Amino acid sequence: MRNIVIIGGSKGIGNAILLQQLESNQVHNISRNAPDLSHPNLKHYSLDVLQDTLPDIENVDVLIYCPGSINLKPIGSLGIDDFRNDFEINVIGAVKTIQKYLPVLKKGTNPSIVLFSTVAAKLGMPFHASIATAKAGVEGLVKSLGAELASVVRINAIAPTITETSLSAGILRNDRMKENMIERHPMKNYLKAEEVASMANYLISDQAKSISGQVFEMDYGIVTFKL
Repeated sequence: MRNIVIIGGSKGIGNAILLQQLESNQVHNISRNAPDLSHPNLKHYSLDVLQDTLPDIENVDVLIYCPGSINLKPIGSLGIDDFRNDFEINVIGAVKTIQKYLPVLKKGTNPSIVLFSTVAAKLGMPFHASIATAKAGVEGLVKSLGAELASVVRINAIAPTITETSLSAGILRNDRMKENMIERHPMKNYLKAEEVASMANYLISDQAKSISGQVFEMDYGIVTFKL
């Protein structure tokens, strides 16, 4: 049984990862709200990652940082605080948790870190200036730490396209918008949280022990293909 720390496991992709890991691993969830379940393998810490002191956890094999933001505005409507807040949530929070748990991660079993980017860091998309900038910072962090920690801890990122979660509810708020999103993707679909969780589960597994410093696009073809 491994010890997995999930930041933001109460909903969305983080919750899907939590649910897939609970039966076989000890899961420590850190988020403002508790997951809507109880389990003997689950320990929850209610706090704000950016504002509060992170808890001491004696044994950590895996760190997964899930918090993100969808802040879509024209550049003229984005304030400096928009850029600052997106960077804080997506990059500074990840850095804070990595710095906190890296000493114990280094002692873990096949230790690894998973962060989250977005397809908008590769594909130019209108109104994504703030979030794409922040997620590009996440990708730079993965590359740099992958090299720095190469012999000790693996680190990778997943860059999903739009994923059906509470965070994206405004974008997928009715059947017409869902159909439009499906048509935008060459493979005629968009992601479910469970699909992304399965990729995270692979990246933290022994089967991925040769993989570090990589960003994996889960895009249903929207970045990869032009049809």
